[in-house]
Amino acid sequence: MPRAGLTQERVVVEAENLADEVGLSRLTLAELAVRLGVRLPSLYKHVRGMDGLQRELSVRAKAELAEVLGRAAVGRAREDAVVAMSNAYRAWAAAHPGRYAATVRAPNPDDVAELAAAAAATGIVLDVLAGYGLTGTDAIDAARMLRASLHGFVTLEADHGFGLPVDVDRSFGRMVDAVSRSLATWATTT
Repeated sequence: MPRAGLTQERVVVEAENLADEVGLSRLTLAELAVRLGVRLPSLYKHVRGMDGLQRELSVRAKAELAEVLGRAAVGRAREDAVVAMSNAYRAWAAAHPGRYAATVRAPNPDDVAELAAAAAATGIVLDVLAGYGLTGTDAIDAARMLRASLHGFVTLEADHGFGLPVDVDRSFGRMVDAVSRSLATWATTT
């Protein structure tokens, strides 16, 4: 019988918090059970092992990131939208490093919920890119460039990879500005 008060939601929320504290790659069911004050076998009543938990974290993190990007982009276009989304992306990744790591992998093509969560975030980015006149494969290429730029920066920043004595915020702003300028001419450069 499941322990009173222990639900799948509570297990996953605690896993999100633990992943943000220790890193997604260091998250274990054993540590999660300790945090929840239950025995390890009790978790299996709420999640399908580590793979099931990783899937839940991925779906929720992608949906949360989509909300963050959507709030940042609403009412903005082109450069203003790219800057706002980029800043929101960076802030969310810094505040939630474990959850952020759960957003990186491509969705399982057979998982409807994971596909929907990923499509929500991608859709927001593609809507912003449409403001630059980018559609089809041009938009996909541009979205990949934007994501790779942001991911590279936030990953290096999280791993303390910027050691030179220049303001990191300034560097981030210049990178986002360069990305935005490249988007303005993206369709004409292929």
